[in-house]
Amino acid sequence: MKTRRHKLIREIIEQQNIETQYQLTEALAKYGMNVTQATISRDIKDLGLVKIATGDNTFCYGFPPGMTTVNTFDRVKRMLRDNLIKVDVVRDLIILKALPGTAQGVAFCLDGLGWKEIVGSIAGDDTIFVAVRDEDDIYALAERIRALMA
Repeated sequence: MKTRRHKLIREIIEQQNIETQYQLTEALAKYGMNVTQATISRDIKDLGLVKIATGDNTFCYGFPPGMTTVNTFDRVKRMLRDNLIKVDVVRDLIILKALPGTAQGVAFCLDGLGWKEIVGSIAGDDTIFVAVRDEDDIYALAERIRALMA
């Protein structure tokens, strides 16, 4: 849900001049996403949105100049360090335990790394299943993830 909401927020911000958290809440509601102001506030922080001058003495949310909308490596490290609790290998899957409510954000960050060993991930509330392309890479990949947690 969080990953989908973040993607939608990016699209809204890129297409509309959103000046307030209330406007963003209303825009999300048009897509069937009813969220609180507190959730919007966290999303703005997570996405790194800032207020940008529009030229007519108003400001709207956007990404800082020069910032891409994809995950930065530092953001991934911070997400894993702050939210990941445990990395475990079970047969051909890496199982990640995260703080409640953070698994989808962590999975989004991992998928965004573009590591060739990761086929994709599935996240619930606090658990992530990471599908690995080749079983021979699974332990090395688990160690890479653990290293990002440090």
